[in-house]
Amino acid sequence: MTDDVQATKWFDKAAAQGDADGQFLLGLQYSLGHGVPQDYVQAAKWFEKAAAQGDATAQVRLGELYDFGLGVPQDYATARQLYEKAAAQGNAEAQFHLGTLYFTGGGVPQDEVQAAKWIEKAAAQGNAEAQWALGNQYARGMGVPQDDVRAYMWVNIAAAHSTGNLQKSAANNRDTFAQRMTPVQIAESKRLSQQCQAQQFKGC
Repeated sequence: MTDDVQATKWFDKAAAQGDADGQFLLGLQYSLGHGVPQDYVQAAKWFEKAAAQGDATAQVRLGELYDFGLGVPQDYATARQLYEKAAAQGNAEAQFHLGTLYFTGGGVPQDEVQAAKWIEKAAAQGNAEAQWALGNQYARGMGVPQDDVRAYMWVNIAAAHSTGNLQKSAANNRDTFAQRMTPVQIAESKRLSQQCQAQQFKGC
């Protein structure tokens, strides 16, 4: 018996007893196909049970299923409600997703200022996707004042502690912004990047 199958059996027992952690972990197994066949319907079922008990991570994962229509009908309004519940608990992923819905107008009126507000909350918690997104909002003046120094700062920070495609995109954005900046502006952006990271992204 593989470790994943054994883990799923333990999560199943805990979930059946109403344990929110067990319900969330069982939902995660189904969503990833670990120890069981991948099944988003079952994932949604177990995430919903944990979410109803106030589990913020389960609320985020269930919100994502509604956001993308996996195992449940696509429903941006329900996704937003779930993200709001988790965001109110300080969950950075939920804050980022909620900001994205406001940016795109998914389940809410499109509002770039509200988008920036939630994305900035997530960025301040170290969420690299949010830092990348916030940098791009500053670059374009979308929901925030246009500011190349802050745009470069945020994508530089995102590039510094992300991997894969996100890191590549953040680095490319940084290099693009730099082409329209003076050496003094770039130096200031780098200084602010270091200061922001030293402050653990608070008050940047």
